[in-house]
Amino acid sequence: MIGIVETVLADLRAPLERDPAAHGPLDVVLSYPGFHALLLHRFVHALHRARLPLLPRWLSNLNRFWTGIEIHPAATLGKGIFIDHGMGVVIGETAQVGDNCTIYQGVTLGGTSLSHGKRHPTLERGVTVGVNAVVLGAITVGANSKIGGGSVVVKDVPPDSTVVGVPARVVMQNGIPVRPVSDRPQVDMPDPTSDAIAKLQRRVALLEERLREIEQQESGESAWSWVV
Repeated sequence: MIGIVETVLADLRAPLERDPAAHGPLDVVLSYPGFHALLLHRFVHALHRARLPLLPRWLSNLNRFWTGIEIHPAATLGKGIFIDHGMGVVIGETAQVGDNCTIYQGVTLGGTSLSHGKRHPTLERGVTVGVNAVVLGAITVGANSKIGGGSVVVKDVPPDSTVVGVPARVVMQNGIPVRPVSDRPQVDMPDPTSDAIAKLQRRVALLEERLREIEQQESGESAWSWVV
């Protein structure tokens, strides 16, 4: 019982610490669907673990109808989680979300397998998942990592990393930017086309010089014949 109370209080503090729009605990309790979804899920998850048939699934559907957030009764959620706005968030059956994670609207923690084993992501402590990001499969997102909005993550993410893109790639790790492969120095290979053009230009310049010499020579001969 004490553990549940501590978890709920941590969930209540999360918006107050991470959302400047929160105007006190009462505001969160009355008007934050992310908090409502987490609160009901704590109860539903306990019923699921007690192996109650049907009721947990029915209550999770009621939770989705009420808050716009779908959390499978079997999903494991840590404490101090903040689901901001939350509309369209989907958290799958075998997903695991660590303490103090932040999840924005439209996020999907989905599966890529039809097996009955672990098939949804694990978010370690302090992970932030941006708007409309998709995290797929039995992968692990390391502690304190950030997933950019709209990204599609299909591979493990190291701790303290920032990933963006489709598919997502690491752009920062431990506060240090990570250059993509295309930005790294390449081997300086000769370009046969450029070499051929350069040779042609030199040849044209030589011919033009020779033509000027011939014209000057003919002009001098013509002037001398006039004098004679």
